[in-house]
Amino acid sequence: MNSFRSRLAVIMIVLIGLSVSAAGYFMAQSFQRENIAALQENMVRDIKLMLDDVQWGENGAGLPADYYTEQAARYKEITGMRVTFIDGGGDVLGDSDFDRRRMENHADRPEVIDAKRSGVGNDIRVSDTVKQKMLYVAYAVRPGAPDSEVLRLSKNIQDVERSVGEMWVVLISGLLLLFIVAAAVSYRIALGLTRPLEQITRVAKRIKSMDYQARVPLMKNDEIGELGVAINAMAESLQDQMQRIRQKEGQLESVLDNMINGIVMIDRSGRILLLNRMAEEVLGFSARELAGRHYAEAKQQYELAQIIQEGLERREHLHDEITFYFPEERLLEINLVPVFHSGDEFGGVLLVLQDVSAIRRLERMRSEFVANVSHELKTPIAAVKGFAETLLGGAVNDPDTAKSFLQIIYDESERLNRLIGDILELSKVESRRVPLQFSPVELSSFTEKTVELLATEASRKGILLDVSVEPGLYVEADEDRLRQIVMNLLSNGINYTPEGGRVSVKVDGDDDHIRIRISDTGIGIPKKDLPRIFERFYRVDKARSRSSGGTGLGLSIVKHLVELHKGTIAVDSKVGAGSVFTIELPVLQS
Repeated sequence: MNSFRSRLAVIMIVLIGLSVSAAGYFMAQSFQRENIAALQENMVRDIKLMLDDVQWGENGAGLPADYYTEQAARYKEITGMRVTFIDGGGDVLGDSDFDRRRMENHADRPEVIDAKRSGVGNDIRVSDTVKQKMLYVAYAVRPGAPDSEVLRLSKNIQDVERSVGEMWVVLISGLLLLFIVAAAVSYRIALGLTRPLEQITRVAKRIKSMDYQARVPLMKNDEIGELGVAINAMAESLQDQMQRIRQKEGQLESVLDNMINGIVMIDRSGRILLLNRMAEEVLGFSARELAGRHYAEAKQQYELAQIIQEGLERREHLHDEITFYFPEERLLEINLVPVFHSGDEFGGVLLVLQDVSAIRRLERMRSEFVANVSHELKTPIAAVKGFAETLLGGAVNDPDTAKSFLQIIYDESERLNRLIGDILELSKVESRRVPLQFSPVELSSFTEKTVELLATEASRKGILLDVSVEPGLYVEADEDRLRQIVMNLLSNGINYTPEGGRVSVKVDGDDDHIRIRISDTGIGIPKKDLPRIFERFYRVDKARSRSSGGTGLGLSIVKHLVELHKGTIAVDSKVGAGSVFTIELPVLQS
């Protein structure tokens, strides 16, 4: 912008300088012409006055030879100019400055020729006699006559040229001063014209750098002001558009990042354009590592690369399920959807990754649950049916045998009733259809009452029940469901602890949580079975569990009830050393 300002100022200065120089030149020429014209008029007037006093022709016959020379000398003293008398043939009759006898014939002088033709003639040239630039003015005594006498005055025009030179000095000095003033004024004008353009340029550069809050300060209502208004309107429009774009981008990013499915956008050349957070988690790569790179560079298994390649070639929807082993084992449902832009132009494919591991696991668990329920129900039903058939076959006539069989049928019916009851209870707990009645529970008395309910069973096996509760502990819970949790764990401890063993209950806590630890000295649980003991129908010792009347659903019910209280349950066990179940519940239900 500075160069434009300088060029503009130089152009204005040059234009002003040329204009002033031309005006000065024409002024000098006009001044010179006017001075010479005025001098010529004065010389013509002086010649006319001289002609009235000089005798010519016949009236001058018999005049002394030096008469014209004397008159010329006299008139020079009066006018200060050189005076020359010329006869009709061009010979010099007398001259104020030189000897006429040594002077050339003047018939061919321009001023003499013009004077004889029109009455007055003039010329400016270097004199052959005095070797100086002279102004010659000649006047014919008889205008139009070829043989007319001529009176000529001549004057050195050095004075005129000196005046013109002085005028040029003054003019050049004025021009220089005018140039300085013009330069200052031109630069100021150029600055005034270019400063708004500089501001507009700065704002345009800021807009280019995505600073859409930049605005041009409006100062004038001229064309530059209108340009500033247009720039401001453009910036405001861009700012609004970018705000809407960023808002939509934020919404899209929020949607993509919070989707439970992985999304991968791949263009027609195979370059990965976009990955959401779930896709990063599933594939084990970050978007920074893969964005802009070919999908083959992602070190994934062969099946995924194959289905992507097939989708790019076939350009149709593809569906498959693939087991991934990195970064962890997952079963993924793959949906490859072709993307078409306007005009049916193929733009690439959209890869949707859905982790169906949990769904398939639930399906497997449901299938196992049905199989387990069928198996568990089949055993007592088969027993009831078998003994009933035996009784119907004639065993009923034997009182002892009939009584024994009927007792077995009764026990199996009771077991079947407990099993169905536990299944229904578990179903209600898992569906969260159990209405919990929360109230403050004082844990010391609660624990003592719960332990008393199992004291008879424990004493029958010679098992010591040890209770330790910190005084003053309260918890907000459903007392009946909390008792069901504790009794189930105590019952398991008693059932799986040999005679003479010990089952302990310890309750402590802090301001936020309480902990209930139920430990035993029983047979313990193998380490490989610990992750599955809360599953439905899972038994570590199936034979002993059935003999103790267990259904295999107790711990699963306990786990779900603890979760309904927003708590956690953990187990630590060692084979032959016993088990420790730790329940942690919040003091207050939020």
